[in-house]
Amino acid sequence: MKPITTLCGAAAALPLGNVDTDQIIPARFMSRSRSEGYGEQCFHDLRFDGAGRPHSDFALNALPRPPAVLVAGDNFGCGSSREAAVYALLDYGVQAVVSSSFADIFRSNAGKNGLLTIQLAEAELSRILAALKADPGKDAEVDLPAQTLRIGEMETMTFDIDAGLKHRLLNGLDDLSATLQNEDQIATFEGRYFANAPWVRPDPRS
Repeated sequence: MKPITTLCGAAAALPLGNVDTDQIIPARFMSRSRSEGYGEQCFHDLRFDGAGRPHSDFALNALPRPPAVLVAGDNFGCGSSREAAVYALLDYGVQAVVSSSFADIFRSNAGKNGLLTIQLAEAELSRILAALKADPGKDAEVDLPAQTLRIGEMETMTFDIDAGLKHRLLNGLDDLSATLQNEDQIATFEGRYFANAPWVRPDPRS
């Protein structure tokens, strides 16, 4: 997982509430190997018609390149627990999602895979969506250490983030690498535990 400090790139508005994980990555694409990537399938049924032609009225199709910062309506990522939804956004090029609220499971999956979720008040979100509607693709900058977001010439906004999650994102720590930071303590515990209960030690012959 790549560390996150500062994110810079275009911002795009997806002014839809209750965008669910099946809209982010339709279930029929779930059999793909992770190594193949899910970028082309991200928002597939919103981006393309049944013949595979781009929908001209879909906001993301109007941009010359995928946005680094996606600004969406409330309750983003609702629906089924689908980690592939996070994969799809990352593979498409999105590095941060801004909303007034997120589904809990989606937000957890995002943090574990290096996708930053930024929750703002509804009034702040509405101002950003209006600005991006008037001028799509404004430059955006996210400063994770300072916990700030700036879009275009708008006033810099601050956001909250869990301290533990912030540490992991800044250092690029997924679940495994975060656990391995405590490898010495784990080994010490195992040694003491098996010394006191040797009968539970795994048999290397099995």
